[in-house]
Amino acid sequence: MTTNDVDVLKYTPTVQISRRERRNHACKTKAAQSPPESCTIATTATWPEKMTGSCRSKHLRRTRGSSGGLLFIAFVHSTLFVLYSCSSIPKQRRLSIETSANSQINMDSASPEFSSHDKCSKKMDDASGLKRDFSMLDADFFNDSKKLEIEKGAKELNIPILKANRKIVATTNGGLHYPSSLVFNSEWKHEEPHDDAKRFNYPSVSGVMRPEKDEDIAFMTILELGHLIKTKQISSEELVGIFLKRLKRYNPVLEAVITITEDLAYKQAKQADQLLAKGVYLGPLHGIPYGLKDIIAVPEYKTTWGSTTFKDQVLDIEAWVYKRLKSAGAVLVGKLVTGSLAYDDIWFGGRTRNPWNIEEFTTGSSAGPAACTSAGMVPFAVGSETAGSITYPAARCGVTALRPTFGAVGRTGVLSLSESLDKLGPLCRSAVDCAIVLDVIRGKDPDDLSSRKLFLDDPFSVDITKLTVGYLKDAEMEVVDVLKSKGVKMVPFKLKYTVDSAQGILNFTMDVDMLAHFDTWQRSGEDHEFEAQDQWPTELRRARVIPAVDYVQSQRARGKLIREVRESFTVDAFVGNATDWEKVCVGNLVGMPVMVVPVGFKMIPDPPTEKTRRRSTVTTGIYAPPDHDHIALALTMAYQTVTDHHKRRPPIDDLGSDDVIPNPPKAIIPPRKLQG
Repeated sequence: MTTNDVDVLKYTPTVQISRRERRNHACKTKAAQSPPESCTIATTATWPEKMTGSCRSKHLRRTRGSSGGLLFIAFVHSTLFVLYSCSSIPKQRRLSIETSANSQINMDSASPEFSSHDKCSKKMDDASGLKRDFSMLDADFFNDSKKLEIEKGAKELNIPILKANRKIVATTNGGLHYPSSLVFNSEWKHEEPHDDAKRFNYPSVSGVMRPEKDEDIAFMTILELGHLIKTKQISSEELVGIFLKRLKRYNPVLEAVITITEDLAYKQAKQADQLLAKGVYLGPLHGIPYGLKDIIAVPEYKTTWGSTTFKDQVLDIEAWVYKRLKSAGAVLVGKLVTGSLAYDDIWFGGRTRNPWNIEEFTTGSSAGPAACTSAGMVPFAVGSETAGSITYPAARCGVTALRPTFGAVGRTGVLSLSESLDKLGPLCRSAVDCAIVLDVIRGKDPDDLSSRKLFLDDPFSVDITKLTVGYLKDAEMEVVDVLKSKGVKMVPFKLKYTVDSAQGILNFTMDVDMLAHFDTWQRSGEDHEFEAQDQWPTELRRARVIPAVDYVQSQRARGKLIREVRESFTVDAFVGNATDWEKVCVGNLVGMPVMVVPVGFKMIPDPPTEKTRRRSTVTTGIYAPPDHDHIALALTMAYQTVTDHHKRRPPIDDLGSDDVIPNPPKAIIPPRKLQG
């Protein structure tokens, strides 16, 4: 066998060779060609204690043969054993060197032979220790490179976070302070003292006439479309046809739709029209088309979770939020893109683009709901947020959206990332539309233990002149000025809290919860199919080594954060950046609602021509305390009564003269990573 033959030893599934045999074969071959100055061969069952021969790590390669199988020279379970050249050293001598208190050896000044021996011993011990560590966690299914990756991630991210949390809540014993934010309730049946059937009093719409162009119909509000249907100026079936046409026309560019539910849409639209013909009107969503993020289950249709692994999955489950919308007469026209397993905007079919600037991407996993609403492909959509998945794409695509109070909307039949963070919310054309959709989908889901009846005041009846609203340093001042002109008392404000690890707390919470839901996915190696390896696969491998104690400590730190935010929330609401990562983390950990509000547009960076119509959106957030979504809605509605930013249409048909989209794009836009 030549030296080149040693470089690559092929392994195929049809020839079952043990790891030890492959390693010994490589080492013996090399030993026959070069002096045995330092060699490692497993010769008996007591390996690695007896070592002779020679094996260099530079010959360790892997490639693919013509059969498509993975080709190995050698695969050794103990990581560092194959990554470093180890010198021969008797066990007795090694132990005496390591344990003798009188043998203080300076590695740098020792003889080359002894230094090499000692280093080899250390590498062997490290590798053996790493293997034992993962075995104790029942996590030895990771290969060696993954173990090293996890070890590095734990040192760089996990340990600083858990130390910070311990410093905050674990310096005293007894558990008398800082209870966990996760609370157990043993009650089997709880009767609410109020009725959640009382709905908002929607404003009336009159005098609305059907536009001549379908384009204009596509950008009408829910109330306007509802008026056309109620007055029989248009049927639900006609309306469905308009939006299905737009879904099919623009999806090849935006990559925002996973499944068009055409048959179901026409069936539901026909039912809506038949009810109306009988004099039955179900409310403002009667006959209105909409889309669902494809983590929400609908029977007989694929629920792909945006993932290659689950792209053919059909769940025989009717999600609670889908039931609510169906009972209100709404018509489902599409399952819209979710980032793979609800992480960012990359999915198994591509990456969703921003209608306002199709050279860039939406960012955030409610990518399809944001892009489709922005482009007039649906009047509204329902998305989800665990950590920015509504706020980021809504802001990027210039739509009005609500991340509601945690627990406001039931989540049965929805992909679960974190039971204490996941929320469903509407992405719409206006705050009025958001209020209508929230009113329909809110309420107690009997199968979602975190959902509850949300007793909101009617946002259409809030007297905003009696409100005191703060504004942060990063607030868009146009919003501040408009609200002040409407009689709102506006004051400078700062949300104060001492917990400095909010981002770390969110990562611990989300990642550990997510891993519990996808334990089999990781153990079976299916995470290798994930569309972006530096996202869930990396984060969940790191989550595997978060101790249970430190997960609980993070929830205690979260409880302290919640109390401090509650105590410092001395205003009725505040205005601030909706996509600042710290605010996203704090808002989701506390469970507070926020409205994403379009407030303007600016020229895209480095425009190809001054005549381009592409724009970057400018947005802000209006935050309210939990259970006060109506305040955020009322303030946003007041702002939108005197501005028209939310009515602007993206230039997906006309980019402007001399403007073309470079392929590939000039600027590489990396995926968003949810790391604190």
